[in-house]
Amino acid sequence: MAIIIDPIADMFVRMRNAISRKYHEVVLPHSNKKERILEIMKREGYITNFEVVSEEGKPFKQLKVTLKYKGMNQNQSAISGLKRVSKPGLKVYSSSEKLPRVLSGYGTAIISTSKGLLTDKEARKANVGGEVVAFIW
Repeated sequence: MAIIIDPIADMFVRMRNAISRKYHEVVLPHSNKKERILEIMKREGYITNFEVVSEEGKPFKQLKVTLKYKGMNQNQSAISGLKRVSKPGLKVYSSSEKLPRVLSGYGTAIISTSKGLLTDKEARKANVGGEVVAFIW
């Protein structure tokens, strides 16, 4: 088994690959942080649903993500782009006054704050800054 240095970036790569192949589901290794990110993505309308799955005989839980497609033939993904901002080798922090806006507010920035993972809009409303985890648009 390969060692994953950045599990969040790995999650985004798997989701991007699934979207490019027009898959409707993708299975990811479970972590609490990934679960919180997926909750935000579901709330913001980027994915349809996700669930935590534990197979019998396997020691690790997995996340089964149902991707969201839109358009006339359901062939255009709701996710246009995913970008990992803060990486293990270079953490990016932002104060509450200087929180980034993704595509002038049309996208979503995920911020890790003292109040948990929040979107940029929620962090501005709560007047908290933190680590800029990712951009989604």
